[in-house]
Amino acid sequence: MTIPSDLLASESITFEGAIALTQSLLSEIEDDRLSETEIEQAVASLVKTQNGARGFFVTYLMDDRPMADQPSPGVVDALREAPEIVAELLVKNLAMSAAMVVHHSRHQRESTLSKMAADSGRVLARSRHLIQTLQMPACQTLASQMLESLRNGEGEYEAFFQRWGYDGEQKVAIGSALRGAIE
Repeated sequence: MTIPSDLLASESITFEGAIALTQSLLSEIEDDRLSETEIEQAVASLVKTQNGARGFFVTYLMDDRPMADQPSPGVVDALREAPEIVAELLVKNLAMSAAMVVHHSRHQRESTLSKMAADSGRVLARSRHLIQTLQMPACQTLASQMLESLRNGEGEYEAFFQRWGYDGEQKVAIGSALRGAIE
């Protein structure tokens, strides 16, 4: 079978275009209209560029459908085709979602924030599962660098922590999530 061209990302795809394409792709997967080979082709076309990968992950990790809880072989194989881009985004998604769980949990009285805490928890669990499933050396390296920045307050990821304004409790959660994913 040949995958429909409207499910393949171009090299010049925008972040917004990647979100829309991933939403269409997930609907096709949910309706069982694609083979694993076609899923792999579509996802691989997305994750080979930074915009495509960012749009894919923001949509895939946040999606309400359970298919992202147990990624199919096509998704896993496609993600392995772009280790540098995929590893960085997965490790950062893991860290950011761990910090957001803490942030939203502090404000549980409001039902909207409670749902946001649950959504962040889902992204955290899915990111951790993908890191563990993929077993990519790049994920291990980046997570170790992030842990080192947490330990000594400098290094590769200190600017990332500063930019997002993470506090001590959030950094503890990030460290715990990282260790849980790679150890």
